[in-house]
Amino acid sequence: MSIPKFKNEPLADFSKPKNRKAQEAAIAAIRAELGKEYPIVIGGERIFTESKFNSYNPSKSSEVVGVFQKGTSELANKAMDVAVAKFEEWKTVDYKKRADYLFKAAKLMKKRRFDLNATMVVEVGKTWPEADADTAEAIDFLEFYAREMLRYGGDQPVVPNKGEMGKLVYLPLGVGVVVPPWNFALAILSGMASAAIVTGNTVVLKPSSDSPLTGWKYFEIMEEVGLPAGVLNFMSGPGGAVGDTLVLHPKTRFISFTGSKEVGIHINEVAAKVQPGQIWLKRVVAEMGGKDSIVVDEGVDLDDAAAGVTVSAFGFQGQKCSACSRVIVHQKVYDKFVDLLAKKAESITIGDSAVQTNYMGPVINKGSQESILAYIEKGIAEGGRVVAGGKKAGDDGYFIRPTVIADVDPKATIAQEEIFGPVLAVIKAKDFDDALKIANNTEFGLTGAVYTKNKKRLAKAEKEFFVGNLYLNRKCTGALVGVHPFGGFNMSGTDSKAGGRDYLLLFLQGKSIAEKMKR
Repeated sequence: MSIPKFKNEPLADFSKPKNRKAQEAAIAAIRAELGKEYPIVIGGERIFTESKFNSYNPSKSSEVVGVFQKGTSELANKAMDVAVAKFEEWKTVDYKKRADYLFKAAKLMKKRRFDLNATMVVEVGKTWPEADADTAEAIDFLEFYAREMLRYGGDQPVVPNKGEMGKLVYLPLGVGVVVPPWNFALAILSGMASAAIVTGNTVVLKPSSDSPLTGWKYFEIMEEVGLPAGVLNFMSGPGGAVGDTLVLHPKTRFISFTGSKEVGIHINEVAAKVQPGQIWLKRVVAEMGGKDSIVVDEGVDLDDAAAGVTVSAFGFQGQKCSACSRVIVHQKVYDKFVDLLAKKAESITIGDSAVQTNYMGPVINKGSQESILAYIEKGIAEGGRVVAGGKKAGDDGYFIRPTVIADVDPKATIAQEEIFGPVLAVIKAKDFDDALKIANNTEFGLTGAVYTKNKKRLAKAEKEFFVGNLYLNRKCTGALVGVHPFGGFNMSGTDSKAGGRDYLLLFLQGKSIAEKMKR
């Protein structure tokens, strides 16, 4: 059977009554199951522990979404033992059959699209369009990586050598620990885990404790399409007891992580130490956030640029590693642009993400809300001027008004540290060269964008704006699988380029084979 060429999954049109009713029904169905308990699964065995933890709805802070098991170091070791044993079998499965599991999972995800959307609406506070984009990206990862495995599993080009028959084959690495984030709770989790699985590795998946139900939904789908027990193991629980045990284990071959800089650095340090009995250097794939800037030059359509900045800064409450948290504006248009941003921010509707008309929902939890509000206070203390937002919203849930802080010094705390919330710092630049210099003054290098009509300045940005994903005359969020391979420089991580043609290589090792031919 021929595989059609990859194309990105279209987004759902919620202006259509059919889609709107389907999404409303799916949210009601998820709410009907609130408080249900879910197990740890190791090698197909359902395990319930004495100690539990809850997943909460950030729009309704006391509402329990699901009850999950607190994994232990003993269970983590058991999961590793099962995954190690299963790897010996799974690595021999034909690559076409492994790819077929992903194709089947993508098909099932499409059928359950509104259910998956609803899970993220309730569990992580995604609005309808943000949740649907997350699900569409998860489908894209499955479809794209399945096709990529067909490419890597096929004949690889090598230079002919007279008298020899040569070939290059790619082999799986072993057992991988996959630690995804809560902000793209389905897409990034699906991409990381599926890439590891399709390349012939076995996986211990530790979902974020803020989004375990979304992780469970992915696990359920993979189980339902017939993925053999033990290839994917579901291990909920705290990062200390579970995460460190898995990262330290001598049989762990690779760790795939997306999250904060601090945790990424910790994983890299722990993984670098060779443990007794360990016969390889562990491979770490880390995506660790950003401090992303949009540069706005003189002479551009300011309303268009302000719209792009607003979407980039406040989509999903600014809780994207690609989010615009700094806009650097040419001094000639600075005042007018600040006014435009303030008006756009103040017009944003905020509330329960289950309500379709709300553009912004809550931030993920109380700790995040408190941290973001502290950053706002810090921004004011260091000379910033709040022109929009700056405070909490609502009595229940973790809501913060979209906040714009003008006159921020390029070296101020809120101009340097990742806030991960709806806070936008506005910085004045003397000219375009000064703006680029400011854009490059952080330890991160993930996404960035430039609005300018000057072709020479666009060319200069292409060469000098040091980020993994650069966008010209458009917003800096919304990377598409296959279109914009995603990953950043410096403290933004290992530039893994998720959704690109290089990504599966991170889960494979090449073996060169040469046979001398008889004369």
